[in-house]
Amino acid sequence: MNYFDELKRSMTWLGQQRDTFFLGQAVAYPGTAMTNTLAEVNRSKLLEMPVNEEMQMGMTIGMGLNGTVPISIYPRWNFLVLAANQIVNHLDKIKIMSRGGFTPKIIIRTGIGSQRPLHPQHQHISDFTAGFKAMCDFVDIIRLDEPHQIFDAYKYAYERTDNRPTILVEWGDYYSEK
Repeated sequence: MNYFDELKRSMTWLGQQRDTFFLGQAVAYPGTAMTNTLAEVNRSKLLEMPVNEEMQMGMTIGMGLNGTVPISIYPRWNFLVLAANQIVNHLDKIKIMSRGGFTPKIIIRTGIGSQRPLHPQHQHISDFTAGFKAMCDFVDIIRLDEPHQIFDAYKYAYERTDNRPTILVEWGDYYSEK
């Protein structure tokens, strides 16, 4: 299977789980390459969000605390940076602040922006994986470099028993190249 097909298979599988819910920009309506990976997910599980990244992550954390497994989609790292406060100061610290009382299982999906065939400029192509790994002690960050990693990584993020939140990082260029 290729990179895109593995992403679509992963999203379809996640969408079949009773406790999952997807939210983000271009989730219910076209707008990014990620939208097409959600084609087989029931529309009742998709919530289109406005451009308000920090609010989206706050809602994601709330859903996770309520027992839902949210898949919060930020098409590029450059957008997820706007939710850094919620991730670094709240999601990453919630287990410590609650003395283990709260451990929401949350899946965050982001990407390194595509540069081919059209370069969208530097504010859309950053890879902040190393920076977020340095800032987060509890949030797990997995970069998906090869198609064979994708399904297992998303399944692991959903099935993990430690309930650690997981950020999965995709490569936009690989949607059509691998």
